[in-house]
Amino acid sequence: AAADAAASGGGGIALAQGTLVPLNDASGTRFGLHPNLAPLQQVWANGDLGVLFNSGPLVQPMTQAQYRANRTARPFNLFSHDDQQEAWQSAIATSNSAIGWGGRLADQVRGMNSGSTVPMNISVAGNDVFLVGPVTQQYSVPTGGNFGLSGFGNNAQSTARRNAMQQLFALDTQKLLVKSAADVMSGAVNASAALNTVVNNAAAGVNASFTGMNTGLSNQLRAVARMVEGRSSLGLRRQIFFVSQGGYDNHQNQLVDQGNRFNDLGPSLRAFYNSMTAIGMQDSVTTFTMADFGRTLRVNDGGSDHAWGNHHFIMGGAVKGGTHGTFPNLALGGPDDTDRDGRWIPTVAVDQYAATLATWFGVPAADLPAVVPNIGRFATRNLGFFA
Repeated sequence: AAADAAASGGGGIALAQGTLVPLNDASGTRFGLHPNLAPLQQVWANGDLGVLFNSGPLVQPMTQAQYRANRTARPFNLFSHDDQQEAWQSAIATSNSAIGWGGRLADQVRGMNSGSTVPMNISVAGNDVFLVGPVTQQYSVPTGGNFGLSGFGNNAQSTARRNAMQQLFALDTQKLLVKSAADVMSGAVNASAALNTVVNNAAAGVNASFTGMNTGLSNQLRAVARMVEGRSSLGLRRQIFFVSQGGYDNHQNQLVDQGNRFNDLGPSLRAFYNSMTAIGMQDSVTTFTMADFGRTLRVNDGGSDHAWGNHHFIMGGAVKGGTHGTFPNLALGGPDDTDRDGRWIPTVAVDQYAATLATWFGVPAADLPAVVPNIGRFATRNLGFFA
């Protein structure tokens, strides 16, 4: 989301105010969406779309003076794509981490899925840090097509070989590394058998919401929607999914490239929202965005550079629609800028964002530090974007 005033200083990448899709906020302030995000306007009107202003990785609350005086209090490798994506996914701003807050969240509520052979944390965008926990393992599935263990047919010989393999998995071996590998493979085989049917369900009720759509993001979200619809057959009461869309590192040609990405993002998010409504799950599913960082307000060669604070969508029937947080002062070199390029110092930490979502997901207040280890550095644990 962008304020009308964001055109100031935008130079060659500013959108004309008249092209924005208006979002009227309860405060009386007028905001606008990129025209290619127009499908989300109705979600906003329904009160099911929230926009969180100026969020990003923080070691601790930080002012401009503190930023300029103390480099050690800045996030690890600030402005680096990979490191800041990891900071968002791990909620650890001080160093690299192989554990994500989505994985730590799953560890806290894994008892709710007792008896299921299907992992709680599923990615349709490859492996990532976000879904990995100290105990929880992520599972990656494609958006369509058969997947799972290959080399087995439906005849008696194939069945016998598969049964023999499963018996080998169950052997009580003293070689812990071998046993661990067998447990992982056995779990993957069992999970793929169940998920294959659900992900490829051509008769799923959610399919109608994605009619005519065949983009990278829409295909990922269709697969997620099918898994949500098939949750009973999978034996799951809690699920965390990860989807991804790249292509926003626009140092040149930002107007066209970003517009093309939004032309996938807006319709895909709306289709997913519609699909959850169609199966009566709109109040039980929350969709939220993460990124590495925003972009500078200052333009360079038709594009922008790596920045810091960014605005994020939270969508679903449980969401308190409207704006949340504080919109930054857009003056270059102003009180919210790290320098003079329009890199906004976040006023909301990833930790607070994660803690709010974890609370909605069912984690008690006393257990939030297990999900977000550094939440104690921030005064507010709940940002109030749930109704």
